[in-house]
Amino acid sequence: MYPVEILTLFPEMVSGYVGQSILGKAQERGKLSVTATDIREYAEGKHRVTDDTPYGGGAGMVMKVEPLVAAIEAARARHPGAKVLLMSPRGPTFTQARAQELVAHPPGLILVCGRYEGVDERVMPFLDGELSLGDFILTGGEVAALAVVDAVARLLPGVLGNQASHVSESFEEGLLEHPQYTRPPVFRGVEVPAVLQSGDHARIARWRRWKALHLTQERRADLFSHVELGPADRKLLGLREEDL
Repeated sequence: MYPVEILTLFPEMVSGYVGQSILGKAQERGKLSVTATDIREYAEGKHRVTDDTPYGGGAGMVMKVEPLVAAIEAARARHPGAKVLLMSPRGPTFTQARAQELVAHPPGLILVCGRYEGVDERVMPFLDGELSLGDFILTGGEVAALAVVDAVARLLPGVLGNQASHVSESFEEGLLEHPQYTRPPVFRGVEVPAVLQSGDHARIARWRRWKALHLTQERRADLFSHVELGPADRKLLGLREEDL
């Protein structure tokens, strides 16, 4: 079982999501364990205060160091060897490759969700790193943490019904995924491509690869520039769709 503990001021935001769909089923099968821990449980005093005004002035509040460190240390005790990451815009951007790296770290994950203007800098030595979803601002780290859990869980053996599912998805090979279709064969005059209805599996595979290459080249040139193209891919790129 792969354990994940999310440290947050709003555990109810986490529990609702992780109990549904693939994540919920993964936990039922014993492949994954996701718990949400309220950081307030580690705050002292009657009112369990977890934030305070920033030194030096400025707008907003800063999460206090004492409850955060206490929560991290308690989580480490529950999950020895787990990687502790703060969801933060300062961290490296989360990618499919990073999801694969995290799965390869078997002791599990402890994800810390910041709020307000951020966390007291003195928390940093108690972390293993920081992680970002991208260059935009969120109200807190919960949404980012859930995205990480979702991406990592899909890579765990036995989580997806079809273990081949994630292999052909976007970013697994540095390419966007080919277009998908299902019934009906015609919708408002638009037909499913004939090749997908042909039953010719070799031709279908060529078409899907051709589509993935062209979509990535057209829409994500940044990704395409890093794709290692073999002779077969170069030949495919030179073909028209009707010639596949």
